[in-house]
Amino acid sequence: MIAVCRVHQLLEDDQGRVGVTAIDKRPVEGPVKVHKLGLHGDVQANRVHHGGEDQALYAYSQADADYWQEQLQRELPPGIFGENLRVSGIDATGAVIGERWKIGLDVEVEVTSPRVPCDTFQRRMGEPQWIRRFTEAGRVGTYLRVVKTGTIEAGDHIHRLFVPRHGITVGKWFSDPTPEDVQTLLDAEADGEIRLQPEYREEFEKVMRRFGATI
Repeated sequence: MIAVCRVHQLLEDDQGRVGVTAIDKRPVEGPVKVHKLGLHGDVQANRVHHGGEDQALYAYSQADADYWQEQLQRELPPGIFGENLRVSGIDATGAVIGERWKIGLDVEVEVTSPRVPCDTFQRRMGEPQWIRRFTEAGRVGTYLRVVKTGTIEAGDHIHRLFVPRHGITVGKWFSDPTPEDVQTLLDAEADGEIRLQPEYREEFEKVMRRFGATI
């Protein structure tokens, strides 16, 4: 793991519902405690859209950051995407929904859902048409649920504890969800293989309507 990032300062966000945003994440040195709602000392300004236990942490891969550095021709340090974890050696966007990671000695997390870009993210990046570009690239990273609390720090090793058989990654679900994916995820949850966050129900309905299908 390259860096652990938490909020540096709350920024005004007059166009958001809360009025402030905690997207300004920056690396911290030394051990950081991980709770069910994320990093100790971090803030979730808007838990309706970005937070809660199902989105306690946000991980972004260095490989994806490198892609954007080349595209944008500027340095993109850890935290610039609003991520808590800048990771290497593991593909956050390519992680299977429900996949579990162990970070360091004791923290365990579970892959839940892709990051959906918003206006706040676009203002943070200061790039024209950023929402469209980020969406089209599909390099979205993943939100994580904390399964086992503990302490992490930069340099900790991340390894997979469990990868669900269904095979649907957060990147696939974000960029190309199909009715078959919906049924596969529902079956995986019914079998007890994964636990989907409630927001997936609404997403399932949108996908099925788009294809004129029913669950």
